[in-house]
Amino acid sequence: ITTGNATFETAVTADWETWDAGKRPDCRLVAKSGDDVLGWAALSPISKRAVYAGVAEVSVYVGDDARGQGVGKALLQALVLASEEAGVWTLMASIFPENEASVAIHQQCGFRLLGRRHHIAQHHGIWRDTVILERRSQVVGV
Repeated sequence: ITTGNATFETAVTADWETWDAGKRPDCRLVAKSGDDVLGWAALSPISKRAVYAGVAEVSVYVGDDARGQGVGKALLQALVLASEEAGVWTLMASIFPENEASVAIHQQCGFRLLGRRHHIAQHHGIWRDTVILERRSQVVGV
């Protein structure tokens, strides 16, 4: 949130119930060093329709002090495995194109670029684009 290139959100969700309700309970990961949280990853359903039960949106966030240490890639790799164990066949990611490290990590983990959404929403009063990436499982739904 502090970098302005990870999410459209401008503040940390203070309400656990709201955060919890929006995430799949079977695909949540935390990277820690001792008692310090380095980052987290989770999946959110993309739709309430049953036909899309195996499609989820990826969220991976790494703290400022842990960036550039492989934490994000390790979380995403583990999330891909957890998603397949949970029966997810397609993962989606919506990323600010300026967040080149996130785009690169997703591509390294098998995501492909689908396209760009031009001026999809405002962030701090500025219209921002996002790029859409997806990863189709080679294990689930083949």
